[in-house]
Order: sequence, then structure tokens, then C-alpha cells
Amino acid sequence: MLEALKQTVYEANMALPANNLVTLTWGNVSQIDRDSGLFVIKPSGVAYDKLTPADMVVVDLDGRVVEGELNPSSDTPTHAYLYRHWPEVGGIVHTHSKWAVAFAQAGIPVPAAGTTHADTFYGDVPIADRLTQAEVDGDYELNTGQSIVRVFDRQHLDPMAIPGVLTNDHGPFTWGKDAKTAVQNAIVLDVVSEIDFHTMQLNPTQDLHVPQYLLDRHYFRKHGAHAYYGQGTH
Repeated sequence: MLEALKQTVYEANMALPANNLVTLTWGNVSQIDRDSGLFVIKPSGVAYDKLTPADMVVVDLDGRVVEGELNPSSDTPTHAYLYRHWPEVGGIVHTHSKWAVAFAQAGIPVPAAGTTHADTFYGDVPIADRLTQAEVDGDYELNTGQSIVRVFDRQHLDPMAIPGVLTNDHGPFTWGKDAKTAVQNAIVLDVVSEIDFHTMQLNPTQDLHVPQYLLDRHYFRKHGAHAYYGQGTH
């Protein structure tokens, strides 16, 4: 079942250690097949050098295993919640990448401080609400997904224009049209988090927000109907 998608998700998961985004088993990637309403995700706690495409687990949008011998990622309920609420999302990544986690543990957004950020994220990458003890003691991973959607709704953010979030005290989630794009966004998020950290150290009084006109120029030259970055399709 969904053998081609298992291969795709396997390759996306393997891109995490290849890009220094995970330590040990601290990360996962999924991608959804919208026609079937099923998605494929990494199994829980399996070392990356032991993974095979056949190990990938097929689950439904309620997080129930449809096919697979291994337990799916413990973050499966978070992925499922985001897929249910954002139908335009096709792939999701969660990591504990160092620089993004630093901002998550500090409880602050990653500011859109320059054009490197603006090429991918159309504004600050937000920080989700800190979960209450009741939320942690209850359906923790489901409540994590709810906290992500809640901050986007409250701030009237477009999840496809800002394809990432920091979960407070925890770490980053990113997403995109597919798993490969979600991984690329995870790479960018960690890079811009590191750049912002150094910027804040070098000049603590600097306004950490690129002017709106420059944010617009860099974001829209790569995204939207009038994008002109790269070779395009002819």
C-alpha cells in the first residue's frame, strides 16, 4: 500500500540527519495522500541508519495504523491534526534542530530579520502557546497540534506563507506541499534561527524586522503568480 509514498517519506526522513537536523532519533517526516486520506510517517524511535522504506507506517487521519509492523511516530496525532485542519498541507516535519529549539525554549518567535528569512517565511515564525499541565497530561500530541493551529488562527496567519512554527518548550514543526518541501523549510528555519541568534548578539538594539517592502520583494520573487526567481518552466 502506497509503496511509492513510503519511498518518498523514507528519503525525506533520511534528509534530516544528512542536513544535521536531528540527533539520535529526534525527528520525523510524513506525507499525505489526499485521495485516500492516508499518510505515511516514520516509525517511532527507530535509528535512522536502521530505517528502510518498508518500515514506514501508513495511518489514517485519526492516527490509526492502516499498514505497518512498527508503531508510528509518537508525534502522529500532531501530524494528523494539522492535515485535518490545513488541507493545503502535503508534508510535515518535526525536529529538535538546535537553533530552532533554542528559540522555542526561550519562548520567542524567530523574527523576519532579513532577506534570508523572507525568501521562505512571509513574516516571523510564531511561537505556539505553552501547554498547560492538563494539556500535557491529557492528549499531549493532539493538544500540540491544536496549539499550533490556534496561534495561526489568532494571528490570522497563512500556514502556507509561514510554513513553520515553534512549539513552546519543545521545538519546530515545518510543512509544505510535500515532504521534500517541508524538509527544505526545516533546513531554512534552523539556518535563520542561527543567523538571528548571532544578529541579536552582535547588535541587541537592532530592529529585528526587515522593512515590509523588502520582505515583500524577497518573498514574492519566489512565491506566487509573479515569482521570477530560478529558471521556472518554459
